[in-house]
Amino acid sequence: MAKETTIVKCKKCGQETDDAVLRKNGRMCPCCGNYFRMSARERIALLADRGTFREHDASMKSENIIDFPEYDEKLEKAIEATGERDAVVTGHAKIGGIMTTLFVMDSNFMMASMGTVVGEKITRLFEYATENRLPVVGYICSGGARMQEGVLSLMQMAKVSAAVRWHNDAGLFYMPVLTDPTTGGITASFAMEGDIIAAEPGALIGFAGQRVIEQTTGEKLPKGFQSAEFQLEHGFVDLLISREESQKVISRLLTANTAAGRKFR
Repeated sequence: MAKETTIVKCKKCGQETDDAVLRKNGRMCPCCGNYFRMSARERIALLADRGTFREHDASMKSENIIDFPEYDEKLEKAIEATGERDAVVTGHAKIGGIMTTLFVMDSNFMMASMGTVVGEKITRLFEYATENRLPVVGYICSGGARMQEGVLSLMQMAKVSAAVRWHNDAGLFYMPVLTDPTTGGITASFAMEGDIIAAEPGALIGFAGQRVIEQTTGEKLPKGFQSAEFQLEHGFVDLLISREESQKVISRLLTANTAAGRKFR
């Protein structure tokens, strides 16, 4: 039986492309170069040196801690759709030959919302990196805190931020790469706590939505004010990294920090 073909339409140029072609092309439209969203595993394959990635805490899975209605069903649906147990994959790998710890958030899993498992996995990764004197690279996307876990979700911002601080106090390098979209409590915490903050071109980056901000402040906001390009222009982001150049640019930055005296292994 022939394998079913999945056709995906580009939101920018309208070109229809086989999903298999997009996957081979780094989830970039072959017609206009527009970025499609990537899964965590696809990003890891794009970034890590071949065969070097070793996953951490792979068995951790969210539970319906506060008995939120229909949360169990949503979790199972997300697990079935993505093949992941939650919205972040963590581990260590070599990037350009340099051993690095890595976390990658997956927007396909409940819009990469941060619940207790996401917060715990990222915290453990920073603790591992601090203990082993390793840099951290984080590919970030999120719709914010996971409301189905209530205040326990909000607490993850402080927990991860504390782990980032301990890592920083040890003189180690952390580089978040903000992808589309990076919003809510993630932006208000560890997404903006790196030594160098990078972003993919065209990524939406912000805390609240434009409509909410305008209603709250009573002011009209400029067009595209939450784009990665606008954030770069106004100093919230240090550089933009194209998907094609991501491994090369990140490995150069890791190398530069090693040469500057960081004790990476």
